[in-house]
Amino acid sequence: MRITKKYTVKLTEALKHKLICWSQQFEEVVWLDSNEESNFQSKSTYKAILAVDAFTAIKTDYHQAFDQLEEYQSKTKDWLFGYLTYDLKNGVERLNSNNFDDLNFPDLYFFQPKKVFLFMENEVEIQYLHFVDDELAFDWEEIINYKETYKASESTSIVKINSRTSKDSYFNKLHKILEHIQRGDIYEANFCQEFYSDNTEIDVVKTFIHLNEISKPPFATFLKLGGLYSLSASPERYISKNGTTIISQPIKGTAKRHSDHIEDEKLKNELTNDPKERSENIMITDLVRNDLSRFAKKGTVKVTELCKVYSFSQVHQMVSTITCQVDINKSPVSIIKETFPMGSMTGAPKISAMKIIENFEDAKRGLYSGAVGYFTPGGDFDFNVIIRSILYNLKNKYVSFSVGGAITAKSIPEKEYEECLIKAKAMREVLEN
Repeated sequence: MRITKKYTVKLTEALKHKLICWSQQFEEVVWLDSNEESNFQSKSTYKAILAVDAFTAIKTDYHQAFDQLEEYQSKTKDWLFGYLTYDLKNGVERLNSNNFDDLNFPDLYFFQPKKVFLFMENEVEIQYLHFVDDELAFDWEEIINYKETYKASESTSIVKINSRTSKDSYFNKLHKILEHIQRGDIYEANFCQEFYSDNTEIDVVKTFIHLNEISKPPFATFLKLGGLYSLSASPERYISKNGTTIISQPIKGTAKRHSDHIEDEKLKNELTNDPKERSENIMITDLVRNDLSRFAKKGTVKVTELCKVYSFSQVHQMVSTITCQVDINKSPVSIIKETFPMGSMTGAPKISAMKIIENFEDAKRGLYSGAVGYFTPGGDFDFNVIIRSILYNLKNKYVSFSVGGAITAKSIPEKEYEECLIKAKAMREVLEN
């Protein structure tokens, strides 16, 4: 049972900084921020959410992970926040993940927060579990009057970024993936590479604020679970449930931004009309339609936007939106299990693509290309895709970010490598200052 109180407030950048700084006293923190992204705002219930301080939690490897999450979610019937790593695929299909991993995130981690802050247009709704409800008014006053804030423009400590996959090795591996495509083993593969820095310490709050300031994405996430962190500037929604409506919004197709408006529009139009980018987006849209049709009410799977180009601070992105209706009694966790991992991060056909990319990638993906999000007490949910994200293990002093792209028969290796560097730009800028 939760006690609810509402306050009239405008969610300013200064208040966001206070909330994130104040939250660092807790071992478990999830901050989700839409950055008032008008393109996606109509599809988001809240402007931002902060959840802190676990009352209960579930942490497990991939073995029967979705069954355990199903039991936890159905029994708790409360707010749950956490993540799903890409490697949960091994519990859904007969797959494995044997690549190098120095992040060591558990495969699945969710917690039931004692304290939840839900930000809407001009108010915040605060929900506290009843045994901490006497702290609510004090906490809110403490947040409003919080003095310590971070300026994202301040210099961060210098981090030396290394590439797990050399440029020559990337091209060699990509040519072999193209051979699989030419043989007809797959149509498309999302091939990723890791950039990392070991024996490194970062200021997580400052790093996240700077990253978010650069990118202003609609699915930004600050996640802290003990000494594990995800600082995410994700532009992509994996899947959401609102009542009986399911929405998935895969991204496939990227172009850089230009400071000159005319040149920028030219780049946007080129992306819109690029046959290679459109074909890779349409392939994944088809895959998502197929995933949703497993549980959708007959005749309700619809593509409401196909290959629509949205502009973000760093890049233009091609997004498709697929929706469907589900039975009111369909379990929330089963919907995620039947669509996981998201097609935009695998390829098509999904299982064949996952097997092939496992052989060519040099690092275990872990939380990268997994998802962070939440379940509501009523069983709705919203999850992003963990891309454009810095992952950090404080104990191991290990910092990592990965980037990738969709490889199709029309892929030009040099352009694919360039696209990876475009996607890496914001993370690199933040970490290397």
